[in-house]
Amino acid sequence: MKLVLATSNKGKVREIKELCSEYEVIPYGELIKEFEIVEDGDSFKENALIKARAVFKALGNKDVIVIADDSGISVDALDGDPGIYSARYGGINADDKDNLNKLMQNIKESGVSSSPAYYTAAIAIVTKNSEQSVHGWMYGTALCEARGEGGFGYDPMFIPLGFDKTLGELDAGVKKELSHRSKALDLALKIIKSIK
Repeated sequence: MKLVLATSNKGKVREIKELCSEYEVIPYGELIKEFEIVEDGDSFKENALIKARAVFKALGNKDVIVIADDSGISVDALDGDPGIYSARYGGINADDKDNLNKLMQNIKESGVSSSPAYYTAAIAIVTKNSEQSVHGWMYGTALCEARGEGGFGYDPMFIPLGFDKTLGELDAGVKKELSHRSKALDLALKIIKSIK
């Protein structure tokens, strides 16, 4: 069964392929020309559904399962920011490094060196017969410094609860067990397995 990913984010594609190894996982850009999807929802769930619906419709193939992830980090010291704006936090043409640097700077400017924070991942599953979504969370501490070269996005500044290393320093296997995306994908796979 083909799972089509409604993303072109290389980090997400790699992570989802590893977690869904029993399926053929294809980023939608390998099937059709990539296009801009306006994520104007008010929640991770809404944005994930917007992406999955748009790709499902554009593919025109009713016998695929499209999954989309919308995820981000929420920092207590910043009243929950960047939240659903995590991917665009550093500005319109910002990359992962720009986003990371802006968040670390904003935490520092809030007058603290670290803050409780959590990641959210919402995964939408769209087929010809249904639309469903699931969530996963990972709690911990956001730092105003980057440590480690592993992972992607905000990983070098986030220490998961119960650990003393950032996701950028932890072994990939440990991150996989803790990840908000892993938790959401575990639930999504239960739904996908039930689809006939």
